[in-house]
Amino acid sequence: MVKSPPPSRKNATKKTSGRGADARLAGNDNAALLTRIAGALERLAPAAPAPLDFSAAEAFVWHPEGRKLAAVRRVNRVDMSLLKGIDRVRDLLVENTERFARGLPANNALLWGARGMGKSSLVKAAHAAIGATHRATGLKLIEIHREDIESLPELMTLLRNRKERFIVFCDDLSFDAEDTSYKSLKTMLEGGIEGRPENVIFYATSNRRHLMARDMVENERATAINPGEAVEEKVSLSDRFGLWLGFHRCSQDEYLAMVDGYIAHYRVPIAGAELRREALEWATTRGARSGRVAWQYVQDLAGRLGVKMGN
Repeated sequence: MVKSPPPSRKNATKKTSGRGADARLAGNDNAALLTRIAGALERLAPAAPAPLDFSAAEAFVWHPEGRKLAAVRRVNRVDMSLLKGIDRVRDLLVENTERFARGLPANNALLWGARGMGKSSLVKAAHAAIGATHRATGLKLIEIHREDIESLPELMTLLRNRKERFIVFCDDLSFDAEDTSYKSLKTMLEGGIEGRPENVIFYATSNRRHLMARDMVENERATAINPGEAVEEKVSLSDRFGLWLGFHRCSQDEYLAMVDGYIAHYRVPIAGAELRREALEWATTRGARSGRVAWQYVQDLAGRLGVKMGN
């Protein structure tokens, strides 16, 4: 039997070198693959939030998708003196806001009632008036949109323990039948382990006293196994606002006073009798009398007369 000669040392060396080269190539491929994966993950990861600079402006808008507070350089608001027919609720909100700015106990506020009667305008005017007299406290206004209410806990985390004081404001707040985001607001207002930060207060406006349509409440009473408990679960949200401020439809005299206030402030030249006739006709065609209708009439009038209305 003839035996095969043993492999030469040269051939063995070639095989060993080949395996080493293959291992090095595989290692290089794996390293390149890991580098590409790491790069892809970095691109997919959300960008780090920019550092908060509340000195940039007096008002901000909350954008939860990037945990971002966008500065508002110029707030769309009217002067407090132009808000007519709401003297009592104006005084209550201004007093509450001033206590908060001074670091004293103050209540979350729900401004509810008739459309166009100055609910959101009053919030912005109160912030301007109190902020101007308490600049040292750094009173800031932060608007959160209705659809972002579920992100309130994230916003509270960012604001907690800051030296500034914040009015978090939600305009036209209401909830539909299947909407459960109101639970996030309930927890923030009065509940949860941490509770509301002491440097934050929440103001909301709504056309609905209980933040949901009347037919929703009636439907709960009619269809629920325990109607009382079902209704209480939903309407208890508005109970967590310590300050309820009701806005009601204005009288004809109050409406005309609103028009007169805008006319005097913007110096629109028009005679008294003609102004009264036109203003009442405008309200009749709109089917309502309110601060918003008065403002829309004055804007139309100023445009026809060529008068510019700058803030």
